[in-house]
Amino acid sequence: MVGAKDAVFEAVKPYFELMGKNITLVGGVGAGQTAKVANQMIVAMNIEAVGEALLFAARAGADPARVREALMGGFASSKILELHGDRMVKRTFDPGFRIALHQKDLNLALSAGRKMGLSLPNTATCQELFNACAARGGSGWDHSGMVKALELLADFEIGESAE
Repeated sequence: MVGAKDAVFEAVKPYFELMGKNITLVGGVGAGQTAKVANQMIVAMNIEAVGEALLFAARAGADPARVREALMGGFASSKILELHGDRMVKRTFDPGFRIALHQKDLNLALSAGRKMGLSLPNTATCQELFNACAARGGSGWDHSGMVKALELLADFEIGESAE
């Protein structure tokens, strides 16, 4: 995700190719940062959706690990469901990408959205869920730990048995 003038991009692209494979000019200077923030918005909303769905399944009495496995074979399949859904089920929130870092990116999105007069309601909801985790000492958790805020609201943890 690169923001630059075309000529500058072409000049530095060989260096970027040493670091990665998917190198895309997304616009002028600053557009790379915009694309990165957009990515983080999507990731946060996907984490929230996976957490909510697995919590729903567990509370309804289904085995969340098996639900995750079944969903991996359909349209709901995603890297988030695969990796973070597994962390949610196994309760492993050791940081890969910390909540504090994701909060920083969503703050950038929400601040820019306000300046543009753009409503970003689902980004704001994800930020509030991350804020709830941080308030409970979770700033250093992996961002899949967002599910803990959803569990707090539900008074139910994915690993519990439904009564």
